[in-house]
Amino acid sequence: MYINSLIKIKNAQEAEKKSLKIPFAKMDLAIAEFLLKHGFLKNVEVKGKLPKQVIEIDLKDEKAIKGLKLVSRPSRRIYSGCKNIKRVKSGYGIGVISTSKGIMGDQDARKQKLGGQVLFEIW
Repeated sequence: MYINSLIKIKNAQEAEKKSLKIPFAKMDLAIAEFLLKHGFLKNVEVKGKLPKQVIEIDLKDEKAIKGLKLVSRPSRRIYSGCKNIKRVKSGYGIGVISTSKGIMGDQDARKQKLGGQVLFEIW
């Protein structure tokens, strides 16, 4: 579940760890690659063979993640259309949305006029 992965990444960063390993899942890999693309992580690699694959994440030296807000949870899913997607921290943060074309940030979803499930906000 991507929520556990996000919390592990945030806690490892707060503990000033260099890297961490999380169990492989396609959703976790997609979110880790999204965070890598937007500069929150240093490196993301998949290691091992299928039954015991892990995602190895290298964290940045400075604290890149200042805050994290989980919007959708397993018990309550929040969906938003492209016109109702709100800015995070007046544009300083990124809202992560799961759309029909994959996981993308709030600005990309607005540009492509796509709505979907709002997963979390990060700044």
